[in-house]
Amino acid sequence: MNRHTLNTDFNWEDREGPFRILTAAQASQYNQEGFFVIDDVFDEETIAGLIEEIDPVEAEFERVVTENFGGKIFIARSGEITFTTHLVTHSEKARAFTQSAFFKDLCFDLLGSDVRLYWDQAVYKKPNNEEIFPWHQDNGYTYVEPQQYLTCWVALTDADEENGCPWVIPKVHRKGTLEHRLTDLGFECFGDDPPESVKVPVRAGGVVVFSSLTPHKTGPNFTTDRIRKSYIVQFAPEGAEMVKLEEGVQSRSLCAEPGRQFAILIDGKAPSQK
Repeated sequence: MNRHTLNTDFNWEDREGPFRILTAAQASQYNQEGFFVIDDVFDEETIAGLIEEIDPVEAEFERVVTENFGGKIFIARSGEITFTTHLVTHSEKARAFTQSAFFKDLCFDLLGSDVRLYWDQAVYKKPNNEEIFPWHQDNGYTYVEPQQYLTCWVALTDADEENGCPWVIPKVHRKGTLEHRLTDLGFECFGDDPPESVKVPVRAGGVVVFSSLTPHKTGPNFTTDRIRKSYIVQFAPEGAEMVKLEEGVQSRSLCAEPGRQFAILIDGKAPSQK
C-alpha cells in the first residue's frame, strides 16, 4: 500500500462526542473501521420522490453518452453503469435532501460545525453487468485537503450482493490517501479482494456512511433484472481545497463552487438559522 504522492503527513483525527445523532458504537466503528450503516433513515415517499426526479436526468445523460460519446465517457458506460452528477443543480428535491436534518446532524458529528456539500451523484448499475466498480478511495479521484471528508452512500433501491452492493476494506482509512492507478473501469488502489474486505448490503432508504479514505468497491449486477440505484452525497469542512500536482507544480482551488457546493452548517447551524 503505497501512499499518494501528496499524502506526506496525514494523521487520522478520531471523532469524539458529544454527538447529535451518532451512538458511541457508531462513532467507534467509524473511527476504527472507517464505515457504518444506518438502516431506514429515509421513508419510502422521500426515496420515491428522489427517484422520480433523478430518473429522467439519468436517462438524458445516458442518451448523450450513447449518441455523442460512443457509449462510454470516462467511467460511465451506457447500459452498464452511469454517474449522473450535480443533481442539486437539476432537482429541488435533491437539493433539499442534501440539506435534511439527518445530514446536518451527521456532518456536525463527523466533520464539525462548518461544512459544505462537496459532491453529489446518482450511480445506476444496470442489469446484466458483470463488472465490478474497482476498489478505490473517493479522495483518490480528486485529491482534497483535508483528506478526511465524508461520503454517504444512500440506497434508492435495495442493494445486496446479487445486484452490486458496496464492499469496504476496514481500517485502511487511517493511513490517508493511497496511490491509485487508472484502469478501464476506474481508478483502483487494490486489485484483488483483501481477505478482510466486508460486503455491506443496505435496504432502500438506508445509508452507508464512510470516510473519503475508506477503500470501497461495488460488486457486479449480473444475476438480477433490477437496476441498482444509489445517490452518493459527500460533505467536506469549510475551507477544503482540491489539490492538483501537474509537472511538479501544485495548484489549489477552494471547494466552494457557486450553486452546488453550498453551506450545510455555519457555526453548527443551518445557514437559514444564522
